[in-house]
Amino acid sequence: MRLLLRVLAPLLGLLLAVVGLAVVVETVTAWVAPTSSPLVVPWTSWRTTIEGLTWQSGAVRTVAIVVGVVALFVLLLGLTARRHDVFLADPVPEVTVTTSPRSLARAVGHEVRSHDEVVSASVVASAKRVTVKAATLDPAGEVRTAVKDRVEEMLVRLPLARRPRVAVSVTTTKGVK
Repeated sequence: MRLLLRVLAPLLGLLLAVVGLAVVVETVTAWVAPTSSPLVVPWTSWRTTIEGLTWQSGAVRTVAIVVGVVALFVLLLGLTARRHDVFLADPVPEVTVTTSPRSLARAVGHEVRSHDEVVSASVVASAKRVTVKAATLDPAGEVRTAVKDRVEEMLVRLPLARRPRVAVSVTTTKGVK
């Protein structure tokens, strides 16, 4: 979502800049040569069309609905694209300490990969949940319990404000030990 917002924001800004430039060009043209036709935007024909519209017109209502839906989409996009920080225990009341989910996942992944029986692992973390997917050459059930205990111990050592749930899945891979 953040990527879409990063692309959409400059495009909307560029669109507003182009509209502003067109208004300036048309205004200067109307001041310099009031009897000439519009330079870029046919605002005289637009004005005659708009003069015949009322608030009850179908076109006005349609435009209002479209603008409302687009505004709602942009609002929801902005709200869902916010950064999802993981809060740590505050050392003093005046200080708020956070870390990114990526940093938490990196720390948990390092801990999981340091386990002797784990061949490979991937970790996804958020403030509410840590999901570990590991591969081993040994029986998966034993390694899963050991990895989950290791992750739980590590999360206890971290000064997290709220302890996330841990989900561990381990698969047995084929290979030479």
